[in-house]
Amino acid sequence: MKLKGISALVTGSKGFIGSHLVSSLKENEVVIEEIDIKNGIDLTNWEQLHGFIKNTFTIDMIFHLGAIVFVPYSFENPRITYVTNVVGTLNLLEIARMYDIKKFIFASTYVYGQPQYLPIDEHHPIQAISPYNRSKILGEELCKGYHQDYGLHCIILRPFNIYGTGQSKDFLIPSIIAQLASKKITLENPDPMRDYVYIDDVISAYMKAATYDGKGVEIFNIGTGVSYSVKEIVDKIINLGQMNDITVSYTHKIRENEISNIVADIQKAKEKLKWQPKMDIDSGLSTMLKENTL
Repeated sequence: MKLKGISALVTGSKGFIGSHLVSSLKENEVVIEEIDIKNGIDLTNWEQLHGFIKNTFTIDMIFHLGAIVFVPYSFENPRITYVTNVVGTLNLLEIARMYDIKKFIFASTYVYGQPQYLPIDEHHPIQAISPYNRSKILGEELCKGYHQDYGLHCIILRPFNIYGTGQSKDFLIPSIIAQLASKKITLENPDPMRDYVYIDDVISAYMKAATYDGKGVEIFNIGTGVSYSVKEIVDKIINLGQMNDITVSYTHKIRENEISNIVADIQKAKEKLKWQPKMDIDSGLSTMLKENTL
Protein backbone atom coordinates (compact mmCIF):
# COMPACT_ATOMS: atom_id res chain seq x y z
CA MET A 1 0.00 0.00 0.00
CA LYS A 2 1.38 3.41 -1.01
CA LEU A 3 0.80 6.39 1.25
CA LYS A 4 0.81 9.13 -1.38
CA GLY A 5 -2.68 10.49 -1.87
CA ILE A 6 -4.41 8.57 0.92
CA SER A 7 -6.29 10.49 3.60
CA ALA A 8 -5.63 10.21 7.33
CA LEU A 9 -7.14 11.61 10.49
CA VAL A 10 -4.58 12.29 13.22
CA THR A 11 -5.76 12.94 16.77
CA GLY A 12 -3.41 14.54 19.26
CA SER A 13 -1.71 16.14 16.27
CA LYS A 14 -0.12 18.97 18.28
CA GLY A 15 1.45 16.68 20.87
CA PHE A 16 5.01 15.37 21.02
CA ILE A 17 4.40 12.25 18.92
CA GLY A 18 1.54 13.68 16.88
CA SER A 19 3.47 16.69 15.59
CA HIS A 20 6.34 14.46 14.45
CA LEU A 21 3.87 12.06 12.82
CA VAL A 22 2.07 14.85 10.96
CA SER A 23 5.39 16.07 9.55
CA SER A 24 6.27 12.58 8.33
CA LEU A 25 2.84 12.02 6.79
CA LYS A 26 3.07 15.35 4.93
CA GLU A 27 6.50 14.39 3.62
CA ASN A 28 4.85 11.26 2.19
CA GLU A 29 2.10 13.37 0.57
CA VAL A 30 -0.69 12.05 2.78
CA VAL A 31 -3.82 14.20 2.92
CA ILE A 32 -4.25 14.97 6.62
CA GLU A 33 -7.01 16.21 8.87
CA GLU A 34 -5.86 17.11 12.36
CA ILE A 35 -7.77 16.95 15.62
CA ASP A 36 -6.31 18.31 18.84
CA ILE A 37 -7.70 19.86 21.99
CA LYS A 38 -5.40 22.82 21.28
CA ASN A 39 -7.49 23.42 18.16
CA GLY A 40 -10.65 23.39 20.24
CA ILE A 41 -11.88 19.92 19.30
CA ASP A 42 -12.69 17.69 22.27
CA LEU A 43 -12.63 13.98 21.45
CA THR A 44 -14.95 13.26 24.37
CA ASN A 45 -17.65 15.57 22.96
CA TRP A 46 -19.53 13.32 20.54
CA GLU A 47 -21.64 16.03 18.94
CA GLN A 48 -18.63 18.26 18.31
CA LEU A 49 -16.49 15.39 16.99
CA HIS A 50 -19.20 13.97 14.76
CA GLY A 51 -20.05 17.40 13.40
CA PHE A 52 -16.40 17.94 12.50
CA ILE A 53 -16.08 14.56 10.78
CA LYS A 54 -19.27 15.06 8.74
CA ASN A 55 -17.77 18.18 7.22
CA THR A 56 -14.38 16.72 6.30
CA PHE A 57 -13.11 14.54 3.46
CA THR A 58 -13.34 10.77 3.15
CA ILE A 59 -10.91 9.20 5.62
CA ASP A 60 -8.87 6.09 4.80
CA MET A 61 -7.30 5.58 8.22
CA ILE A 62 -7.19 6.99 11.73
CA PHE A 63 -4.09 7.53 13.84
CA HIS A 64 -5.45 7.89 17.36
CA LEU A 65 -2.82 9.53 19.56
CA GLY A 66 -4.98 12.05 21.42
CA ALA A 67 -4.75 11.24 25.14
CA ILE A 68 -3.52 12.28 28.54
CA VAL A 69 -0.09 10.65 28.76
CA PHE A 70 1.62 11.95 31.92
CA VAL A 71 1.47 9.25 34.61
CA PRO A 72 1.68 11.54 37.70
CA TYR A 73 -1.21 13.59 36.30
CA SER A 74 -3.24 10.41 35.86
CA PHE A 75 -2.86 9.61 39.56
CA GLU A 76 -3.93 13.12 40.55
CA ASN A 77 -6.79 13.29 38.02
CA PRO A 78 -8.06 9.76 37.38
CA ARG A 79 -11.55 10.73 36.23
CA ILE A 80 -10.27 13.21 33.65
CA THR A 81 -7.73 10.63 32.47
CA TYR A 82 -10.32 7.88 32.04
CA VAL A 83 -12.86 10.12 30.33
CA THR A 84 -10.28 11.58 27.95
CA ASN A 85 -8.50 8.35 27.09
CA VAL A 86 -11.36 5.85 27.16
CA VAL A 87 -14.33 7.88 25.92
CA GLY A 88 -12.11 9.58 23.35
CA THR A 89 -11.06 6.19 22.00
CA LEU A 90 -14.64 4.92 22.00
CA ASN A 91 -15.79 7.96 20.03
CA LEU A 92 -13.05 7.54 17.41
CA LEU A 93 -13.81 3.83 17.02
CA GLU A 94 -17.48 4.69 16.52
CA ILE A 95 -16.49 7.21 13.85
CA ALA A 96 -14.47 4.46 12.15
CA ARG A 97 -17.49 2.13 12.27
CA MET A 98 -20.00 4.68 11.02
CA TYR A 99 -17.88 5.90 8.13
CA ASP A 100 -16.41 2.52 7.20
CA ILE A 101 -12.81 3.62 7.80
CA LYS A 102 -10.60 0.67 6.93
CA LYS A 103 -7.75 1.04 9.41
CA PHE A 104 -7.44 2.25 13.01
CA ILE A 105 -3.95 2.72 14.47
CA PHE A 106 -4.04 3.07 18.25
CA ALA A 107 -1.28 4.58 20.37
CA SER A 108 -1.01 2.40 23.46
CA THR A 109 1.92 2.19 25.87
CA TYR A 110 3.89 -0.15 28.13
CA VAL A 111 1.14 -2.22 29.80
CA TYR A 112 3.04 -5.17 31.31
CA GLY A 113 3.65 -4.05 34.90
CA GLN A 114 6.33 -5.94 36.80
CA PRO A 115 8.08 -8.13 34.20
CA GLN A 116 7.78 -11.87 34.70
CA TYR A 117 10.57 -12.35 32.16
CA LEU A 118 12.88 -10.32 29.93
CA PRO A 119 12.77 -9.32 27.17
CA ILE A 120 9.02 -8.68 27.22
CA ASP A 121 7.05 -9.91 24.20
CA GLU A 122 3.45 -9.17 23.25
CA HIS A 123 2.25 -12.36 24.96
CA HIS A 124 3.48 -11.21 28.38
CA PRO A 125 0.61 -10.85 30.89
CA ILE A 126 -0.84 -7.35 31.19
CA GLN A 127 -0.82 -5.54 34.53
CA ALA A 128 -1.96 -1.95 35.05
CA ILE A 129 0.19 0.08 37.43
CA SER A 130 -1.42 3.52 36.98
CA PRO A 131 -4.69 5.08 35.82
CA TYR A 132 -2.86 5.95 32.59
CA ASN A 133 -1.87 2.31 32.01
CA ARG A 134 -5.37 1.14 32.79
CA SER A 135 -6.95 3.67 30.43
CA LYS A 136 -4.76 2.40 27.59
CA ILE A 137 -5.61 -1.22 28.38
CA LEU A 138 -9.30 -0.29 28.24
CA GLY A 139 -8.64 1.41 24.91
CA GLU A 140 -7.03 -1.76 23.58
CA GLU A 141 -10.05 -3.78 24.68
CA LEU A 142 -12.36 -1.39 22.84
CA CYS A 143 -10.25 -1.86 19.70
CA LYS A 144 -10.61 -5.63 20.04
CA GLY A 145 -14.34 -5.28 20.60
CA TYR A 146 -14.85 -3.17 17.50
CA HIS A 147 -12.92 -5.71 15.48
CA GLN A 148 -14.91 -8.67 16.82
CA ASP A 149 -18.27 -6.94 16.49
CA TYR A 150 -17.78 -4.86 13.34
CA GLY A 151 -14.68 -6.17 11.56
CA LEU A 152 -12.59 -3.03 12.08
CA HIS A 153 -8.88 -3.65 11.43
CA CYS A 154 -6.80 -2.26 14.30
CA ILE A 155 -3.06 -1.95 14.83
CA ILE A 156 -2.00 -1.33 18.42
CA LEU A 157 1.49 0.04 19.02
CA ARG A 158 2.98 -0.33 22.49
CA PRO A 159 6.00 2.01 22.62
CA PHE A 160 8.28 1.62 25.61
CA ASN A 161 10.10 4.76 26.87
CA ILE A 162 9.98 7.35 24.08
CA TYR A 163 12.43 10.25 24.07
CA GLY A 164 13.53 12.84 21.56
CA THR A 165 13.53 16.44 20.40
CA GLY A 166 10.49 18.43 21.42
CA GLN A 167 9.55 16.26 24.40
CA SER A 168 8.22 17.93 27.56
CA LYS A 169 10.63 18.58 30.41
CA ASP A 170 8.25 16.58 32.62
CA PHE A 171 9.97 13.46 31.24
CA LEU A 172 13.32 12.10 32.40
CA ILE A 173 15.77 12.80 29.58
CA PRO A 174 14.56 16.34 28.76
CA SER A 175 14.54 17.12 32.50
CA ILE A 176 18.18 16.01 32.81
CA ILE A 177 19.22 18.13 29.83
CA ALA A 178 17.29 21.13 31.16
CA GLN A 179 19.21 20.93 34.44
CA LEU A 180 22.60 21.11 32.71
CA ALA A 181 22.48 24.91 32.58
CA SER A 182 22.54 25.10 36.38
CA LYS A 183 25.53 22.72 36.57
CA LYS A 184 23.51 20.66 39.05
CA ILE A 185 21.35 17.62 38.34
CA THR A 186 19.03 16.33 41.04
CA LEU A 187 17.07 13.13 40.52
CA GLU A 188 15.42 10.42 42.57
CA ASN A 189 16.43 6.80 42.01
CA PRO A 190 19.53 6.13 39.85
CA ASP A 191 18.82 2.43 39.40
CA PRO A 192 15.66 1.80 37.29
CA MET A 193 16.50 0.58 33.81
CA ARG A 194 14.35 1.39 30.80
CA ASP A 195 14.25 0.64 27.08
CA TYR A 196 14.51 4.09 25.47
CA VAL A 197 13.32 4.42 21.87
CA TYR A 198 13.93 7.60 19.89
CA ILE A 199 10.99 9.55 18.49
CA ASP A 200 12.10 9.15 14.85
CA ASP A 201 12.04 5.38 15.24
CA VAL A 202 8.58 5.53 16.82
CA ILE A 203 7.32 7.59 13.87
CA SER A 204 8.87 5.04 11.53
CA ALA A 205 6.80 2.36 13.28
CA TYR A 206 3.61 4.39 12.72
CA MET A 207 4.47 4.76 9.05
CA LYS A 208 5.07 1.03 8.75
CA ALA A 209 1.72 0.42 10.48
CA ALA A 210 0.04 2.66 7.90
CA THR A 211 1.23 0.42 5.07
CA TYR A 212 0.81 -2.88 6.92
CA ASP A 213 -1.79 -5.05 5.22
CA GLY A 214 -2.52 -7.43 8.10
CA LYS A 215 -6.11 -8.04 9.13
CA GLY A 216 -7.79 -8.21 12.52
CA VAL A 217 -6.10 -6.77 15.60
CA GLU A 218 -2.30 -6.73 15.68
CA ILE A 219 -0.22 -5.62 18.66
CA PHE A 220 3.42 -4.58 18.35
CA ASN A 221 6.02 -3.67 20.95
CA ILE A 222 8.11 -0.67 19.89
CA GLY A 223 11.48 -0.44 21.64
CA THR A 224 15.14 -1.23 21.08
CA GLY A 225 15.79 -4.43 23.03
CA VAL A 226 18.37 -2.67 25.23
CA SER A 227 17.87 -0.95 28.60
CA TYR A 228 19.83 1.72 30.47
CA SER A 229 19.66 2.87 34.08
CA VAL A 230 18.93 6.46 35.07
CA LYS A 231 22.55 6.81 36.16
CA GLU A 232 23.81 5.46 32.84
CA ILE A 233 21.67 8.01 30.99
CA VAL A 234 22.97 10.84 33.17
CA ASP A 235 26.58 9.74 32.67
CA LYS A 236 26.10 9.49 28.90
CA ILE A 237 24.57 12.98 28.70
CA ILE A 238 27.43 14.49 30.70
CA ASN A 239 30.08 12.69 28.66
CA LEU A 240 28.47 13.43 25.30
CA GLY A 241 28.08 17.07 26.27
CA GLN A 242 31.66 17.19 27.56
CA MET A 243 30.40 18.85 30.75
CA ASN A 244 32.48 17.31 33.48
CA ASP A 245 31.79 20.19 35.89
CA ILE A 246 28.24 18.94 36.54
CA THR A 247 27.28 17.91 40.08
CA VAL A 248 24.84 14.99 40.22
CA SER A 249 22.85 14.01 43.29
CA TYR A 250 20.13 11.43 43.94
CA THR A 251 17.51 11.47 46.69
CA HIS A 252 17.22 7.66 46.40
CA LYS A 253 13.47 7.97 46.71
CA ILE A 254 11.87 4.77 45.40
CA ARG A 255 8.44 5.15 43.87
CA GLU A 256 5.69 2.74 44.80
CA ASN A 257 5.56 -0.25 42.44
CA GLU A 258 8.88 0.76 40.93
CA ILE A 259 10.06 -1.56 38.16
CA SER A 260 13.77 -2.34 38.17
CA ASN A 261 14.23 -3.24 34.50
CA ILE A 262 12.24 -3.12 31.27
CA VAL A 263 13.42 -4.53 27.94
CA ALA A 264 11.26 -4.90 24.83
CA ASP A 265 11.16 -7.96 22.62
CA ILE A 266 10.64 -6.39 19.18
CA GLN A 267 10.93 -9.52 17.05
CA LYS A 268 7.29 -9.38 15.98
CA ALA A 269 7.63 -5.80 14.72
CA LYS A 270 10.78 -6.76 12.85
CA GLU A 271 9.14 -9.74 11.18
CA LYS A 272 5.64 -8.41 10.44
CA LEU A 273 6.00 -4.63 10.21
CA LYS A 274 9.49 -4.87 8.71
CA TRP A 275 10.46 -2.24 11.29
CA GLN A 276 13.47 -1.92 13.51
CA PRO A 277 15.05 1.01 15.36
CA LYS A 278 17.92 2.86 13.73
CA MET A 279 18.89 5.40 16.41
CA ASP A 280 21.22 4.17 19.14
CA ILE A 281 21.10 5.84 22.54
CA ASP A 282 24.29 7.89 22.10
CA SER A 283 23.13 9.29 18.77
CA GLY A 284 19.68 10.10 20.17
CA LEU A 285 21.06 11.88 23.22
CA SER A 286 23.58 13.77 21.06
CA THR A 287 20.73 15.01 18.85
CA MET A 288 18.83 16.26 21.88
CA LEU A 289 21.92 17.96 23.31
CA LYS A 290 22.53 19.70 19.99
CA GLU A 291 18.96 20.97 19.93
CA ASN A 292 19.35 22.25 23.48
CA THR A 293 22.35 24.39 22.52
CA LEU A 294 20.81 25.94 19.38
